[in-house]
Formats: sequence, structure tokens, C-alpha cells
Amino acid sequence: MAPDTGAAAAPVDIWIPDVQVLFCFLLGAGVLFGLITWAVFKLAAPSTYKSAGHAADEHVQVIVMGDIGRSPRMQYHAISFAKHGYNVDLIGYKETARHPSLIGKPNVHLFSLRHTPEWLAWSTGLLVLPIRVLYSSFALFQAMAYRTAAPKWIIIQNPPSIPTFHITLVVAWLRGSKVIIDWHNYGHTIMALNRSKRNPGVIFYRYYETMLGRMTGSLNLTVTRAMARQLIVAPYYITSPILTLYDRPASTFKPIQSAAQRQQLLSAITPTQPHAARITSGAMRLVVSSTSWTPDEDFGLFLEALVSFAAVAPTTELLVIVTGKGLQKAEFERLIAKLTDTGTLAHVTIMTAWLSTADYASLLSCADLGVCLHKSSSGVDLPMKVVDMFGAGIPVAAYSAYESFSELVKDGRNGRGFTTSAELADILVRLMAPGGQAELAKLKSGAVEDGSLGWDEQWDNVLGRALGIVT
Repeated sequence: MAPDTGAAAAPVDIWIPDVQVLFCFLLGAGVLFGLITWAVFKLAAPSTYKSAGHAADEHVQVIVMGDIGRSPRMQYHAISFAKHGYNVDLIGYKETARHPSLIGKPNVHLFSLRHTPEWLAWSTGLLVLPIRVLYSSFALFQAMAYRTAAPKWIIIQNPPSIPTFHITLVVAWLRGSKVIIDWHNYGHTIMALNRSKRNPGVIFYRYYETMLGRMTGSLNLTVTRAMARQLIVAPYYITSPILTLYDRPASTFKPIQSAAQRQQLLSAITPTQPHAARITSGAMRLVVSSTSWTPDEDFGLFLEALVSFAAVAPTTELLVIVTGKGLQKAEFERLIAKLTDTGTLAHVTIMTAWLSTADYASLLSCADLGVCLHKSSSGVDLPMKVVDMFGAGIPVAAYSAYESFSELVKDGRNGRGFTTSAELADILVRLMAPGGQAELAKLKSGAVEDGSLGWDEQWDNVLGRALGIVT
């Protein structure tokens, strides 16, 4: 046992920081961090919007997360803003030709988005989709935030929601812009067409679309009143203003004025050149359908109707031209060839085509009837193709089993509705036969009248007034 010396233990020296010193240190560190953050933000942040007072000095961004040339309604928005003197920055993918009114205009500027690299576009796997979304998000953010001037308004379409909503929300906050969402349909309902509603992807998309949909837009546009009613209740709960802006045909779509003009146009369009004389004389009927060859358009139903038509009306010659591009096109072309080779489509000729806007407008104006196979995934959207058909002055036979159908097609006035192949076959047999000319003429008259209501007037009255562009 160690002896007790009796000496006291030396005190332990513990450093206690001075409160004032600590406060000054933390304050200085905070200020330094703030200055560094501010400097980085000032150097890297995009320019912000400042009111110019004159339309010629203001910018509007029109965003299309898809092929600009295949987005007619967004192109019409761009045309309308440009007509009122605004600088329009059109952001999207450049694949097919744009509307002629958007080409060569000094106040319309195209900012093409970079496509996903092929190695990524064709790759599969759990991580591929998020990587694609990140890539497209970066491309869109760069174009909206850095490649363009700060806009007064940003107008986006929905669908697609991803990545448009979250990128637009961030850019609008950074640049001080107002956002207009043009609701064409709902992305989650389209996604659910070939998936279960309980699919995790569908559930996530629905949550994303409804949550960010109510946060992003300062103003909302819908294509139908039925859609406007839906957006104010569950699951959307949108409280910002909602306006219904119906689709209208562009000035490109006009009725023909004479048989001579019809003959001239038919002779100038490649698919109809060999048949121009027979169509003009009435010996052959021309039916046109436009499709994106996607699951929401049942082309099989149309084929079944044409097979029934060929069996019931063997003396009536029918030329059916189907325009459009899509994944299912090749499959149906093989089926058409098989039916033709077996003689199942006697006196019925089916052709597929991809036409310029001008040729498509000419083709529609020469047709006896338009057929629309659009099946609304949400029940509240409307097909733009029917609007174009009315603009060209032709009646339609359209699939009718959805809520908003009657907002566009008035059965017995400008067209006829069907839900089955048998009903469509009956319409074709009745209207294409010599005895159906009186009914067809009545429907055509209604189509011409409804198609005469132009886009420009409605855009000015609805969106132009809401934005203070038109007083």
C-alpha cells in the first residue's frame, strides 16, 4: 500500500470558451457560409424575369416533352402568343416538321432538347428508367433555365407529368415566372391502360401528378368542362383558376369549295393519286382515320367493322387511309396484308401513310367521312383529330363510350357515335351507300358549321383575356 503523503491532487485545467468569442465565431462562420452560398448562387443562378412593359420585349416558354411537330395544341399556343407580339421560346424534341406558321418567324425560337443516348434508350433494367428521367430532367432544366431568356409565362402540357412538373416548378421559382398547365389528359390513366391500377409505377405517377399538379400551375387550362370539374375535387384539389379552352382547328384545315378543287387536291396527294377520278365521280368513297397506334385506340375494332362492311356492301368501293406513326403500326400492316390476300376485304383498300400537315389537311377536306378510334383513358379528354376533321368540313364516326364525348360530337348533327365494331360497320354501310347521301350531307353541314369556330377567336376570348393580352 502506497504511503499517504498528504499532498492535495493538482487541479485539472478545463478550457471553457468565452461566450462572446464563441458567438462571434459562429456568426462569422454563418456570414462566410452565406456569402459563399450567395456568390455561388449569383454566379450559377439563371437570370430572373423583369417586366418589360411591351409584348415585343417579353418572352414566353412553350414546353413540349415530346415531338413538337406532333403536338398541335402546343404549337397553336405558340402561334397565338407570337401573333400578339411575344417572343416565343419553343422547347421540345425536333423530329417531324413544325407548323408552317412557326418557321421563319423572327419572334419564334426553337430550342431543341437532346435525345436520350441510344445506349440508354434501348437499355433495360431496374435503374434504367430513373437514369432516363434524370437525363431528360437535366436537358429540360438546362434549356428552361440557361439557354433561354427569363420568361413571363411558362406553358406546359400534361401529360407527360414527369419530369415536366418538378423541373418547371424549380425554374419558375428561380426565374420568377408564372406557370400555365394545359391539361390534355392524365398521365397515370394512360399508364394504367396496359398495367394494373395497383402497379407501383402507376401509383407513384398518380401521386406525383396530383401532388405537383396542384402546386405548379398559377393558371390551368382544360380541354373539356368535365375535366375542369374533376380537377377541383379528389385527388387533385386544384385551387388555382381553371379555364376550359376547347381545341379548335388551325386555319390549315378548311372545307373544299368545289369538285374541281377536290380533284386537284386528290391528284396531288400520293396515296390518292391513282384513285382521284373514281373518288371525285362518287364511284369510290374515301374514309380517313388518324391514329397514334397506341393501346387507347382500338384499330382492331375498325378492321372488324371493315370486314363486316365488305361482306354486307360488296358493291361499294371504299378507300381507307390511316395516317400516323406508332409502335403497333407494323403489326396491323401485316394483319391488313393478310386480310387483303385472303379476299376478306373485297372492294376495300386500306393504306397507311405519314403526311405533312398541308397534305393531311388536304386529305381530310377530300374525305367523305372521318373515323376516330380514340378511347379516353380518363373519360374526360377529347381527340384533337376530330376537331381537325370538323375544320376540314367532314363528319365523323367516333368511339363514344366516355363522359366528355358529347362536348365535341353531337350525334346526328356532326357525326355518329359507336361502341362496337358492329355499330361502326352499320354506320359505314348506311352512310357510304347511295341511299345514305342525304344523311351524310346533313352531318357534313353540321361539321362545317362547328369547324368554322376558329382557334384564334377562342384563344383570345379565354386565355388572352385571362392573361391581360386581350382587353
